[in-house]
Amino acid sequence: MRPMSAPPPRIPPIQALLAFEAVARLRSMTQAADALNVTPSAVSHRIRQLEAQLGLKLFSGRGDWVPSPEGAAYLARVREALAALQDHPSAASGKGPAPVRLRVAVTPTFSRQLLLPRLALFRHAYPDIELMLQVAIPIHHVTAEEADIELRFGTGPFPDRESMHLLSDEVCPVCSPEYLREAGPFDDGFESAESVARAHLIRSPLEPWRTWFRACGIGLPEPASGNQFNDLGLVLDAAVAGFGVALMRLKLGQSWLDSGRLVRLSRRSVRSPHDYFLCWKPGTLERWECAAFVDWLRQALR
Repeated sequence: MRPMSAPPPRIPPIQALLAFEAVARLRSMTQAADALNVTPSAVSHRIRQLEAQLGLKLFSGRGDWVPSPEGAAYLARVREALAALQDHPSAASGKGPAPVRLRVAVTPTFSRQLLLPRLALFRHAYPDIELMLQVAIPIHHVTAEEADIELRFGTGPFPDRESMHLLSDEVCPVCSPEYLREAGPFDDGFESAESVARAHLIRSPLEPWRTWFRACGIGLPEPASGNQFNDLGLVLDAAVAGFGVALMRLKLGQSWLDSGRLVRLSRRSVRSPHDYFLCWKPGTLERWECAAFVDWLRQALR
């Protein structure tokens, strides 16, 4: 008598997988229902059905429909599977499916310091996505070519785009050790008009000095003269070269501190008025690869 073989694992219903992907992408039960042409209660039932079958809690439960850590990991696999089902290779030509291309516009220093060190994780999670990075100019929101997803730097909102807040940061004055020996010491933590007056201030329209002045009660106007740069990485490189004191975004500039090229002049840090946002044209996140990148980057920077 042959031994009984174990039953094959149950594959979740495609309707449940589609409901899960739509809610995770749109962050709304109602919008997901509209996209799937069903009622919100039907979407809710399908997600409960999927959670019961998997034994997982797919969403965080905070009411904003953000996937839980387990849900985010499963979401990546669901999107890969749905993308595979959508491929229709031509038997006559013998050619496989065309690569899925994703065009992302990012600001230069953010790309080098925060995005590129993490991109290997994205490549391993989504090997079928061919990523095309291009440079975006901060504040002016100018890109060389049309992009699917843009990183924007500023205060938002952006009337021509849908957006998601990605990252906040704090600023602190920094300089090179050599410049500190030359112009310092700044024993008051660079928190007085006297210390500011003794230093060369490196200027940038991306991170004005008035943020620091207001927080410290320094009654000085925004500097109107001195070396100026329109890229935050160049600002920090100029500080390394001894140009003077720069106002550094701490998350963005951590590698300059870790290497000892720059040192903080104050223990205080001040919330920058400028944040990073991911932006896209309405309807873009209906493409699975765009939704996957947005979700991945938000999780990667958490």
